[in-house]
Amino acid sequence: MAGASLKSDTPRSLGYAMPAEWAPHEATWLSWPHNSQTWPTQIERVRAAWATMAAALTPHERVCLLVNDAAEEADAAARLRAAGADGRNLRFFRIPTVDVWIRDYGPTFVLGSGAAPLACNDWIFNGWGGKYPGYERDDSVAEAIASALGVPVFRHPVVLEGGSFDVNGAGSCLTTEQCLLHPNRNPSMDRREIEEFLRAALGLSHVIWLGEGVCGDDTDGHVDDIARFVNERTVVCALEENPRDENYRALMDNYERLKAAADQDGHRLEVIPLPCPRPIFFEDARLPASYANFYIANGVVLVPTFDDPADARALGVLRELFPDRDVVAVPCTDVVAGLGAVHCVTQQQPRVFRRGP
Repeated sequence: MAGASLKSDTPRSLGYAMPAEWAPHEATWLSWPHNSQTWPTQIERVRAAWATMAAALTPHERVCLLVNDAAEEADAAARLRAAGADGRNLRFFRIPTVDVWIRDYGPTFVLGSGAAPLACNDWIFNGWGGKYPGYERDDSVAEAIASALGVPVFRHPVVLEGGSFDVNGAGSCLTTEQCLLHPNRNPSMDRREIEEFLRAALGLSHVIWLGEGVCGDDTDGHVDDIARFVNERTVVCALEENPRDENYRALMDNYERLKAAADQDGHRLEVIPLPCPRPIFFEDARLPASYANFYIANGVVLVPTFDDPADARALGVLRELFPDRDVVAVPCTDVVAGLGAVHCVTQQQPRVFRRGP
């Protein structure tokens, strides 16, 4: 079954579901930064952020890093080890990429209880609605990773990115109307059809719709910049305090929707505000800087920071919510110039729990 295509059945029908991000991981997947068009002046500082992430992750889980070739592998390995990453938990894969946004183009893993307990979803990546010609080449990465791991693949004829939804591992999912109902993704699918696809692909029973994302987000409103589950019934939601800020209205609308929402069992969610940093610009364009773009791993939560007074408040909120994990700041003022941050560049591979003989 390894590497096989599973076309006739859905993950849900075969007993698969996507675990919550806080469930135990086998590994975190990253792609090494190399695209100088994304970061024309910042790429060295961006690589330093990758080193910070690897140093924080490798004491707790494997880090699997995609590189273009042997020279890039050697360079990345040296930088990560110099930053304190545990080389025993580093693994490199020579799978070429256009850019680093593996959350969106990489595989989304699901777990089941059958003979192949780990599988992955591979949907169509079209460069965030066709905005960036050539980026659709990263659509092949999910298949390449599945082949390297020898796990079965559910291939879906649907355009979707991993940053556009967030699950609680108990049946609920957050997503946004701005992204999933955008005509540059799946214009032939309506809300009901998209909901049913999410249920089938991720093993869900309930979809919670938010409205719009943050300003400067070229993904058309990915949810991982605005609201995230931190446990089965608790969501943190980015909330702008300045009513004159252009994010204020949309983020308040999302907050109010969440306050009125229920989980898969009909229980009201606990909604915790997460502050916003001050506006950050690059070449006169506002960047999608958000503390909601954090990543939950084994023993650690990686949080983007922006050299802003609100950094400490955001870290404090997340430390209260994750008392059993180290909350680590990852400087992302330079990273977000590429229009993403920590969650956008990571993808979790859940741990398989095998039953005894």
